[in-house]
Amino acid sequence: AAGDDGACDAHFVVLGDYVTTEDGTGLVHQSPAFGADDMAICLAYGLPVVNPVRRDGHFADDVRLVGGQFFKHADADLVRELEHRGLLFKHVAYEHSYPHCWRCHTPLLYYALPAWYIRTTAVKEALLRENEKTKWYPDTIKWGRYGDWLRNNVDWSLSRTRYWGTPLPIWRCPGGHLTCVGSLVELGELAGTDLTSLDPHRPYVDDVALPCPDCGAEARRVSEVIDAWYDSGSMPFAQWGYPYVKGSEEEFEAAYPAQFICEAIDQTRGWFYSLMAIGTLLFDESSYENVVCLGLLLAEDGRKMSKHLGNVLAPMPLMDQHGADAVRWFMAASGSPWSARRVGHATLQEIVRKVLLTYWNTVAFQVLYARTNGWNPDQTAPAAAERPVLDRWLLSQLHRVTRDVTAALEVFDTQRVGARLGEFIDDLSNWYVRRSRRRFWDGDPAALATLHETLDALTRLLAPLTPFVTERVWQDLVRSVDPNSAESVHLASWPAYDVGLVDDQLDAGMALTRRLVELGRSARSEAKIRTRQPLGRALIPSAAFAALSEELKAEIAAELNVETIESFAGARDLVDSAAKANFRTLGKRFGDRTPAVASAIAAADAGRLAADLAKQGSATIDCDGRPVEVTPADLVITERPREGWSVVNEHGETVALDLTLTPELTRAGLAREAVRLIQEARKKGGLDVVDRIRLTWSADGATAQALRQHQELVAAEVLAVQVTSQLEPGAGWHANPELGLSFSIEKA
Repeated sequence: AAGDDGACDAHFVVLGDYVTTEDGTGLVHQSPAFGADDMAICLAYGLPVVNPVRRDGHFADDVRLVGGQFFKHADADLVRELEHRGLLFKHVAYEHSYPHCWRCHTPLLYYALPAWYIRTTAVKEALLRENEKTKWYPDTIKWGRYGDWLRNNVDWSLSRTRYWGTPLPIWRCPGGHLTCVGSLVELGELAGTDLTSLDPHRPYVDDVALPCPDCGAEARRVSEVIDAWYDSGSMPFAQWGYPYVKGSEEEFEAAYPAQFICEAIDQTRGWFYSLMAIGTLLFDESSYENVVCLGLLLAEDGRKMSKHLGNVLAPMPLMDQHGADAVRWFMAASGSPWSARRVGHATLQEIVRKVLLTYWNTVAFQVLYARTNGWNPDQTAPAAAERPVLDRWLLSQLHRVTRDVTAALEVFDTQRVGARLGEFIDDLSNWYVRRSRRRFWDGDPAALATLHETLDALTRLLAPLTPFVTERVWQDLVRSVDPNSAESVHLASWPAYDVGLVDDQLDAGMALTRRLVELGRSARSEAKIRTRQPLGRALIPSAAFAALSEELKAEIAAELNVETIESFAGARDLVDSAAKANFRTLGKRFGDRTPAVASAIAAADAGRLAADLAKQGSATIDCDGRPVEVTPADLVITERPREGWSVVNEHGETVALDLTLTPELTRAGLAREAVRLIQEARKKGGLDVVDRIRLTWSADGATAQALRQHQELVAAEVLAVQVTSQLEPGAGWHANPELGLSFSIEKA
């Protein structure tokens, strides 16, 4: 800038609102060639852009002192020079963030270069309009990360000074005239030769010269190539060769805009933007309607994957080891799709074990018993409403999960899809199949039909997430018995939701049944009594007893291995309670009255205190004739089941088991222990689960009595077509001295 006397002012202060005192003095030097903010300020003040650094990051050779040096290496020489000249006030090293190459970690330099731009600022309002029409998942991205990018839109720097890439199709003559070429046909017409078979990349396209349409001088292509994001954003029409290839216009119009796209969150300024910007520029409409914005994948240690850190998990080895379906399930369903997630072998192994293998084993179970019993879907089965309670419950759950999965997929919530399908697979295997196993052994048509119908629909629900295992299941389970079914699960219709098969009352009753079963198991565990030992009775709360059907009570009895289910008014009838003061909290509240209050707590009815505290959060005691309110923090209540009972209470539900073992119950338990031993021998002997056997046993005392009394039960459980006993065991027999039992088995 020149002063009044014509002299040049070399040093003066300019103003910029991007400089603050939060990270320094509020004074910074200006380098317009090495920073966008610096350039904007300097240009506003009419300052020239001076650049002493070559494009290779080294100072120009004619720069004094540091000529030819890499720009970062020059720091030391510059500091020494300032110190030598007495111009250095103080030199202090500050640790701060600085950009480096992510591959080789070389320090980087922001560098001003001439470039070609697309004036996207001219369509800023149109871009905002198209974003408003777009559905984003999660919705926070729409006017957050992505919306901010659009609101602060700058012109798109289109060109790149590289060799590889789509060549910028602009030819320039020495006179500066520019010719933009739209196709190989147009290029051939301008060059006067057929170029339709030309490879339009470097170096071939750079050999093409053409006479400038304005002045006739030779025009050559400019050296730049196009930003690769422009290629990606052109995909919706470029894939068809639009508009030049025959039929491309029809193909494009049928497919544009896309209903759905999906990429990671870092694409908000990449593919998501290039698709919307180019679509809006060319067709005044975005290229997509719905977009799922995925979170990034992290290594198991929570760090970003990096070759440098050695924590990269390549997808192909993961799929080779765990299966493609396990990797797909993780990507789609193991956590929110738009949150960062850790991937590793342990996570994938858990998916295989809990989801895929459980599903596969359930299918194998159905196939095995359908074939063993000669059953196929053409056989008549009872109507759904006439089937046993477990079948009706499973069909109700199936249609619930069909409804939920369909709704979740409509809004791209694959995490919800995975959660519901995972829950259903667990319920199917670990409740329905386990509770119904005897019915499958017996070839019950209702059970076989119910499980087949369920697996048919479940396989179709799973197919989008796990396409490979479901295709195998479809061929083995469905196509093998129904040649009229769809050729592939991926060509089958989506399962339909039938509200008529959803039974809210039954679902609530089964949920209560399972909660009570869990409490009963806990009660057995606390009493250290194995499930194989039958017990006389279990007591459940009166409200639960009244709410449950006889079928559901029978399920509780069978699962807990008790003879009857009865009701009781409350656990206080079976529990001895004691209350003692918590002196730490009482002292803060009552001071010198604490001993008296503590004595009153000890003297109160502990059962009543426990009930009042559970019901209303406080209780009232009598202390020297005066009422005193106490809270759960003021006292400790201990509960001990009365002799002969095991009681468990959780979340307002109580189950009590009568632990009295009559001689009859003891013998029944011994018979079940014998069944366990025989089943283990079957397995070790390599017998198939459907093979029938002949059983010979030798025992004495209570075990012999148990086997004689429960011979039909034992035979049914171990699939024995013949059961005989003898006084002395034979050579090589299986023996269990603790039970006093020896036996032999042979395939019938």
